[in-house]
This record gives sequence, C-alpha cells and structure tokens, in this order.
Amino acid sequence: MTNLFTFKYWFSVNPGALLNLGFNLLLALTIVLLILGLVTIVLKRRKGIYRGVFNSLYDFSVANFILGLIFLFFHYENIPFFTARFWLALWAIGIVLWLYFIFKKIKKIPEKKKEIEAEKEKNKYLP
Repeated sequence: MTNLFTFKYWFSVNPGALLNLGFNLLLALTIVLLILGLVTIVLKRRKGIYRGVFNSLYDFSVANFILGLIFLFFHYENIPFFTARFWLALWAIGIVLWLYFIFKKIKKIPEKKKEIEAEKEKNKYLP
C-alpha cells in the first residue's frame, strides 16, 4: 500500500503487465461502458427534458469505451510507455470530471420542469 503513493509507482515508463485481476476489471469497465452506450442510443431518441442528459451520457460512454479498448489493447500487447499507470490515472480523473458535469446537468432538470410548467400556465391564457 505504501508503494501506491510513490512517484516511481505512478510514473514508471515500464510498469510491467497488468495482473489478471486488473485486466479483468478494465475489461468489465469497458463492457459496462458499451452497455451504457447501447442503452443511451435508445433513450436519447426520445423527446423530452431528459434528452440532453442522455446525449451527454451517450457521448461519455462512447468516448470512454473507445479509450477503454485502446487501453486494453496496449495492456494486452504490453507496450511499455502506453501501459504506464499515469495514463489510467488521467483517464480516471477525466471520467470523474465528465460525470460531475453530467450530474450538474441532471440537477438543473427540476428547474427546467418548473419553467416549462410556468410557460404552459402562461400560454394557457394567451390566444
């Protein structure tokens, strides 16, 4: 565990092959992203207030699925520079930031619903 916080652990250009558990976790994450992408393809076609969120989730899942496939390829082929751990750390940071902005968009949905309801109420009395 103390090795996890060393500079050499994260920035070693030749870290060696991923353990079987790590490879399987990366494969599972890639499969989950593929499934999320397929689900959001169907959901983003619907009209409504959630369409923007589903578009963002689709973009998130497809982009990260492709990156996951690239990382799986590099780890399978054991290409030294591209299997460095800092690439996975940067990818994880990117995923967290992207999900933060998606959740921020989700939190704005109740406000949009209220605005739509107010607009409907106002338009009800207009010819």
